[in-house]
Amino acid sequence: MTIDFDTEFFIQNRQRLRTLFAGTAPIVLTANGIMQRNSDVAYPFRQDSNFWYLTGIDDPDILLVMDKDKDYLIIPDRDDVMQRFEGEYDIAKLSQKSGISTIVTEKAGWKQLSAGLRKVQHIATLVAPQPYIQNHSIYTNPARARLQERLKETKAGIEFIDLRQHLTQQRAIKQPQELQAIQTAIDLTSGAIQYVQQKRDSYKYEYEIEADISSVFKKAGSDHAFSPIVASGASACTIHHVANSNPIDPKGLLVLDIGAEISNYAADITRTIAVGAPTNRQQAIFGAVLDVQKYALGELKPGVLMKEYENKIEHYMGEKLRELGLITIIETSAVRKYYPHATSHFLGLDTHDVGEYDRPLSAGMVVTCEPGIYIPEEGIGIRIEDDILITEAGNQNLSKALSVQL
Repeated sequence: MTIDFDTEFFIQNRQRLRTLFAGTAPIVLTANGIMQRNSDVAYPFRQDSNFWYLTGIDDPDILLVMDKDKDYLIIPDRDDVMQRFEGEYDIAKLSQKSGISTIVTEKAGWKQLSAGLRKVQHIATLVAPQPYIQNHSIYTNPARARLQERLKETKAGIEFIDLRQHLTQQRAIKQPQELQAIQTAIDLTSGAIQYVQQKRDSYKYEYEIEADISSVFKKAGSDHAFSPIVASGASACTIHHVANSNPIDPKGLLVLDIGAEISNYAADITRTIAVGAPTNRQQAIFGAVLDVQKYALGELKPGVLMKEYENKIEHYMGEKLRELGLITIIETSAVRKYYPHATSHFLGLDTHDVGEYDRPLSAGMVVTCEPGIYIPEEGIGIRIEDDILITEAGNQNLSKALSVQL
């Protein structure tokens, strides 16, 4: 299951980037590289979202060069052994998908690029991230850093202009084809959750549920946009519980936080399901989370600043936590003990998509809305998450068709 993004989509994206950048420096961007899993085994390849957005290409290590009004691709060399294992580049397919007619080998391409660099002092690119992102405990793909080092070796003293802000601004407003891909991913995700809801009595372990979700996605030609969260009972108090290895608590609640990926675009939906008959306490907490989500949905509209929005949700959540007897005073430290994450994030090519949290929301943006309450001392974690399109009139819940009930 894919959405056919036509060539014009990528051509227009490159043209809009030129307009936003408004500079004369050549633009050079790299595809992601393949990452080692262990020994000579690689992790499944996922393209750099910005590179895909501008080219539609899903192959690794290719360079995009945009120099004035000319675009060309540089493809890496593959020896005979590599070609036997990985195949040859389909030049016609790369050209057809990207709308770029000039595709050159690594040697010829770098010769052409080097000649152009002699005339300039700046290169516009996506500046490499730190090798290790501390707050997420993840290592980053080294492709951008590798490109920067080679550019420095090619032209001493070259200076980089960072295009991240330009592409963030551009990608934040979703085009019709992007919305179609997101909606398709949402519909598939909703179908997987409904399937699990129907079979809830048959599961004994979290991983059995993950297997069924994966099967639904695979049968549709899709895969997970992120590691699925299947959290039973007290496991749901760990926000990113991805081990999915615990037994199903027959008296607990089940949190499913999953998202299919369609043509690189993500869904991100969470539902909390009662395995047995929910207790009065579970129902009360679920009702509080649902009330907070309804309040938050009323606040999502054009012109809203996410920081101010989050402050409002925090206060409203505080009122609910006080009603539940969990806190006595509404202050940040008290609220965040039971609600430690933000209510919304941007959604698109990345599950946590690019977006500027200090700029007002605009029509065409897609965000999540996912309040939750987590009470480790009671072994209860509840989260409800929907995917929301900001419209001129307010917002549209793209996952509304999936019921919200214990």
